[in-house]
Amino acid sequence: MSAASAARTFEVRHVQLARALFAAVAAIMITFSPDHSAAVGMSVFSGFATATAIVFFVSAWLTSPAGRRGVPILLGVVTLVAAILGGIPPLRTTVGFFAVVISWAAVTGAIELIAGIRGRRSGAPAARDEMLIGAVGLLLVVGLLLVNPTYRLDYVIAEAGAFTLTGITIGVGLFGGYTAIVAVFLGIAGFSPRREESVPAASVPSVPSSDPEVAS
Repeated sequence: MSAASAARTFEVRHVQLARALFAAVAAIMITFSPDHSAAVGMSVFSGFATATAIVFFVSAWLTSPAGRRGVPILLGVVTLVAAILGGIPPLRTTVGFFAVVISWAAVTGAIELIAGIRGRRSGAPAARDEMLIGAVGLLLVVGLLLVNPTYRLDYVIAEAGAFTLTGITIGVGLFGGYTAIVAVFLGIAGFSPRREESVPAASVPSVPSSDPEVAS
């Protein structure tokens, strides 16, 4: 079987679906966890970032053309470094969560947005999705920067009890919202049908006619 006729077993849609899966897992863990502390937030982020970094590295060699492998490799390196930082116990604090997640989202968001803009000019298949996810990452940065890490609000709900809303609770919630959005958009992109390339008419060989009148 020639290389031209061999079917690609790992495509762009598989990268999108893998990223959507891990983002969905992170969103579910945060949504259904009653504890939105810095330790829990950093733990979920670290696992999400580790899995996403692996997807980036795998996609660099299996789906990206030779001229565009630098983007997923760079995204994988940045995401893996953030995952390692998120796994360090002394950094699992409120300030550590905001610092690591904001830095990661700012760098990866900018990389994906720029790569998407450049890829759209050259007709890359996932350029629009890269632009969208990059923009969502930068929106996460803006949202986290607007949250005061030291914020604390004690309130009481009748027949429910006393509650406390803190800056880290809001921050972890924003990260959970980000992963939910990423899961939805990349899931839709992964399941969306792809338009097959049409074969140009000039490439279809003509069949010689056996009719003597036509040949004359």
